[in-house]
Amino acid sequence: MPPAIELSKLTKTYGSRRGLIDLTLDVQPGEVFGYLGPNGAGKSTTIRLLLNLIRPSSGSARVLGLDPAADAVALHRRLGYLAGDFVVDGRQRAGECLTFLGNLRGAVPADRILELADRLELDLTARIKSLSKGNRQKVGLVQAFMHRPDLLILDEPTSGLDPLVQQTFLELVAEAREEGQTVFMSSHVMSEVEAVADRVAIIREGRLVALDTIGDLRARSYLRVRITFAEPVRAAEFTALPGVRDLAVQGCLLDCRLDGSPDALLKAAARHTVTGLRADTPDLEELFHGYYSGHPSRRETADVA
Repeated sequence: MPPAIELSKLTKTYGSRRGLIDLTLDVQPGEVFGYLGPNGAGKSTTIRLLLNLIRPSSGSARVLGLDPAADAVALHRRLGYLAGDFVVDGRQRAGECLTFLGNLRGAVPADRILELADRLELDLTARIKSLSKGNRQKVGLVQAFMHRPDLLILDEPTSGLDPLVQQTFLELVAEAREEGQTVFMSSHVMSEVEAVADRVAIIREGRLVALDTIGDLRARSYLRVRITFAEPVRAAEFTALPGVRDLAVQGCLLDCRLDGSPDALLKAAARHTVTGLRADTPDLEELFHGYYSGHPSRRETADVA
């Protein structure tokens, strides 16, 4: 089977402004793919290109084996899409809106809409203009999932949702994967991506800076090391050691960031009496913010492919 999404050197510029630069990646059928980056990184631009809402400046995109521009009608029948800012006619009741959209999709069963609304705690009798942002987002989630599309494209899908509903959303994503659907999900919320994604791409300033499983991204990251000695030590003994960064020494306590092998640091520490040693990998929030801020792990550029 061809990739569900296949991008090759996809680029979008807005005059002198950067949108997306030489983005190359693929998403496999049945995969949950997390697309991460801060606001303005290029996530929504990518999604608009996939949907043919805007045209690329250069490069190419294939979605479900189809050309988003030439095959837009056939492609959109097979997609479920939730925009970052879901907007529909506010005068309708939620149930009326979803029934109308379901009919456009080819008569989605009413039971399916009721099931999703119940799970997301959405009041179908409420007028959309009276709903909070979180409840409008629930309407958007129902319309994206209700016809069991081949590919779900979700742009910041949990915006405005409370934690319990966020958990229900993650369950829906996991169920979609079990049914063979593909999910492309943009987000800047690390915990939700960690819970469901098979792979993640990290984008910064329009460029892809990492593409891997979360486990492998964590494995390539640095260590936070804390060593306690029986007597005070001098920072000068450790400053120039390979891989040692952000060194701080206060009396008997040494803190540093360690990239690469710990061998040199441990040998230097062994010249003293060590009373305590702790080494931690950063949590995902810290890891991803390292990519966002431009201070990634030691192998960032070598492993982007």
